[in-house]
Amino acid sequence: MSDKTKIVIVGIGGVGGYFGGLLARSYAENDGIEIYFIARGEHLNQIENQGLKIIKGDIEFNAKPYLATDDASKIGLADYVIICTKNYDLEEVLNQINTCVGINTVILPLLNGVEAVEKIRAKFPNNLVPAGCAYIVSAIVKPGVVENMGNRQEIYFGIDGKHEPRLKNLEDLFKFAGIEATLSTEISVLIWEKFIFLSSLASATSYYQIPIGQLLLEKLAQLKNLLKESTAIAIAKQIKVDDLFIEKALNHYRSLPFDATSSMHRDFESKKPKTELDSITGYIVKEGKKLGVQTPLFEKIYIDLQN
Repeated sequence: MSDKTKIVIVGIGGVGGYFGGLLARSYAENDGIEIYFIARGEHLNQIENQGLKIIKGDIEFNAKPYLATDDASKIGLADYVIICTKNYDLEEVLNQINTCVGINTVILPLLNGVEAVEKIRAKFPNNLVPAGCAYIVSAIVKPGVVENMGNRQEIYFGIDGKHEPRLKNLEDLFKFAGIEATLSTEISVLIWEKFIFLSSLASATSYYQIPIGQLLLEKLAQLKNLLKESTAIAIAKQIKVDDLFIEKALNHYRSLPFDATSSMHRDFESKKPKTELDSITGYIVKEGKKLGVQTPLFEKIYIDLQN
């Protein structure tokens, strides 16, 4: 490791692009902190040539990382690697970042779902791998441009029951960059609350092919059923879920823009060859069977969306 702090953002989509953009803008003139983007294709070309444009309402800014690349070997050993790709790309990403990971590298996943941490720990058993999640509605609107369409942009991360100086340092780095970041020693509860919220929303928007606002108007009963089924899985896994969580989730949905949707729905609409169906909807179905918890609506959606 050098005296400089190297932060690598892997995947410059809606999540990695927005938070990575804030980091790159804040530390552009800081000689002690370097922000790296790992991206690909035309999106990478635009970032290399013009920087990454971030849009949030009336606010727009351009951010230039220390280096944007599709080749992790150009970066060297990193202090922090923040993974913001889709679940289906995780295995490829873990092989890709191998050259960035030293014994002291912290690897933070901000992926949808609840399985990424164990997969990363299996690949890098000697590294510190906290769990993490992000609340944000954002997307690449065109190459080189990421827009945040929502009213929440928060990161939660940590390790249950453990205080770690490197994680406190990362929280400070996030906050200095204007990121609403919270380090938690009860991260499993927060991860599962996010997953209940996300799995229900992603499954419903993808299945009914409508945005959040329309879902609340036309399919509220079905959305509530999905929230109940996913909550039942969490409880069966002995996760402490707030008794009022379902109503809190519905209020969060109501606070989002009418036309907002899930990234899984966008992938289905774009007819992408890969989606997060297995790691989101399929995970609930699989865990339900394992735990003896009935998830009939998730199961119907999972079966129908595979066809």
